Amino acid sequence: MAPIIARLVSESKPYVVPGKLLVKELWFEVPLDHSEPKSKPIKLFARSAVKYERPIVESSEVVQRPYLLFLQGGPGGGCPAPQDSPLSGQMLERGYELLLLDQRGTGLSSTVSANTLELIGGPKEQAEYLKLFRADTIVKDSEAVRLCLTKDYPPDKKKWSIFGQSFGGMTSLTYLSFAPEGLRESFITGGLSALDKGPEDIYRATFQRCIERNDAYYRKFPGDIATVKWLAEKIIELGGEKGIPLPAGGFLTVPRFLTVGLNFGAHGGVDRVHSYIVRMKADLDIFGTFSRYTLHELEQDNQWDTAPIYTLLHEPCWCPGPGIAGKWAAERVGASLNEYEWLRKDWAGPTSLGDKPLYFSGEMIYPFHFETCSELIKLKETADILARFDQWPSLYDMEQLSKNEVPVYAAAYNDMYVDPALARITASRVKGIKVFETNVLYHNALRARSDEVIPQLLKLRDDSID
Repeated sequence: MAPIIARLVSESKPYVVPGKLLVKELWFEVPLDHSEPKSKPIKLFARSAVKYERPIVESSEVVQRPYLLFLQGGPGGGCPAPQDSPLSGQMLERGYELLLLDQRGTGLSSTVSANTLELIGGPKEQAEYLKLFRADTIVKDSEAVRLCLTKDYPPDKKKWSIFGQSFGGMTSLTYLSFAPEGLRESFITGGLSALDKGPEDIYRATFQRCIERNDAYYRKFPGDIATVKWLAEKIIELGGEKGIPLPAGGFLTVPRFLTVGLNFGAHGGVDRVHSYIVRMKADLDIFGTFSRYTLHELEQDNQWDTAPIYTLLHEPCWCPGPGIAGKWAAERVGASLNEYEWLRKDWAGPTSLGDKPLYFSGEMIYPFHFETCSELIKLKETADILARFDQWPSLYDMEQLSKNEVPVYAAAYNDMYVDPALARITASRVKGIKVFETNVLYHNALRARSDEVIPQLLKLRDDSID
């Protein structure tokens, strides 16, 4: 790796938050491009947290606990506050100092949005800028921060632990590939992504998982088979060719409506989608149109407009190296499946399905996102440039992973987003990894079922499973 530089710009005084956590806020500067250390710096924001217990006797001695860096999912998700993090309980009890570092472009770390990208330039300049926001650069940022924070530590205390959820787990595999010397151990939940497959192969697997979750949804709510198709017809009737205007400036179309199926991959997601259906039907039965509340809820679902990196870099984050481009792979793969004929240009509409259900989409990104989401409409040309780019840097080093010496503890789920079969292949390629695998937990189990997931990982770490 090229020389890595970070500068600690400011550090707040520690303060106590509910949950008895002692928290600090930190700001760092790192180069936009780590291969050019003198390139324009960007700012990264982090919060650190340790368990707080008011001492009986005050002491001036500073006890430095080992750092645990949390790598958030996404791409595009900022970190929660320490008091809201599922790691703050059990991991702080274990004696770690938790570092919640907003990845570049997310949270407070040089946030990416349509208006901040306008400051960069036009679509071409924006795309060049965003090419530096994938996992390979996030790892360089992380290493720069680690070296900055531990510069005065003795050699045996300079390494840190990492905990990667979802996309953060994918980033952990990149970290293990290119900077393992900085790691003491790695925890991964829902992030054992395929190492050598491009977006098309990934989507062929995840569309099948999505179909299974749709089938589970309609088994639980069989009455929704007819209702969902009826709602789709009403959206077409009320919205015409462009769609129904949404409160923040987007448009509700049938494809946009069907993206709420992304919720199926999470605990409680099936019921959440059913709640949308009940509310939408009630609006039409009572008023003949959709209420502002309903339209607002649908527009805010999955934060397409508030976390644009998720949409802009979703397919690129599945491109493992040079020669592979996304080229709207989800649309191509989906359109080839009978369950997703609504992605085809010649789809005849909901009535053409007969008794068959209308299938919701999952964790897939399509060109229509950039025609129906208010923020993304402004970034359509930028997205197309990124979709066609095929010279991405390598995300994984297969040889390094095959001789890995960093302890890795992972959880793999009944996952609609990260295919379990592909996750098993990835685990087989990481030397020394230990995996807790279950088919009764879903992708967001770290937050929704943390009391089940974290103890299992710690048992793997403690080697207490016979």
